[in-house]
Amino acid sequence: MAISEEQLKRLAEQLPDVSRDPQTVRTRVEAMEKVLERAFVIPGVNRPIGVDSIVGLIPVVGDIVTALMGAYIVWEARNLGMSKLQLTRMAANVGIDTALGAIPLAGDVFDFFWRSNTKNLKIIRKHLDKHHPGTRTIEG
Repeated sequence: MAISEEQLKRLAEQLPDVSRDPQTVRTRVEAMEKVLERAFVIPGVNRPIGVDSIVGLIPVVGDIVTALMGAYIVWEARNLGMSKLQLTRMAANVGIDTALGAIPLAGDVFDFFWRSNTKNLKIIRKHLDKHHPGTRTIEG
């Protein structure tokens, strides 16, 4: 069953935007960081947590999944043309989060406080604000 060029074009228009323009990358990275670090608020203590802390409770598999999600943010940073030093810092943040997060119980507590994806978002924002000032957003 062959797909016509017109059908392929319509299908491509329905796919999410995966462009590399800085504003789109910023939006994707901010959304990923929010899901990983601040998706929910713990009632009573008003502490935001995300998928990183929750999925990290699953031994081995949870740590691998969250490491891959954190690596996605580093990959997006590479697409922005960030320096090797910045990328290395970001990869180290994800590596520390993964290595220490893999320790049973203590790693789960560590994940609760060490927010590698938030740290990496801060590095990306600093880069974007310097090299692509038009991508700045007002946070309220």
